[in-house]
Amino acid sequence: MRKTMLATTAAVLTACSAAFAQGTVVIDPAPTGSIVLPGEVRTYVMEQQVPSVVYEGDVVVGTTLPETVEIHEVPNVDGYAYTVVNNRRVIVEPQTHRVIEILE
Repeated sequence: MRKTMLATTAAVLTACSAAFAQGTVVIDPAPTGSIVLPGEVRTYVMEQQVPSVVYEGDVVVGTTLPETVEIHEVPNVDGYAYTVVNNRRVIVEPQTHRVIEILE
């Protein structure tokens, strides 16, 4: 009887710990080196119709675009601007023109 009670207790504890582990999964929404772009910024930028600028070279996160590339600030949200480069919409830091995300 005691073995049965111990086995039952062990089974219950195992089931509870598995259920608890499933309820506490942590997901990192921003892998190292990336940002979490507010949804309203993404939506706004994707809806805008601006001409594409031709840029020689690869446009990747971290690229600093020349001052000659016209950027457009996102209204009512500080710290985000955008442009379209080589037919790709990019989010840039307004002060530095550094690409912080490429929207696909």
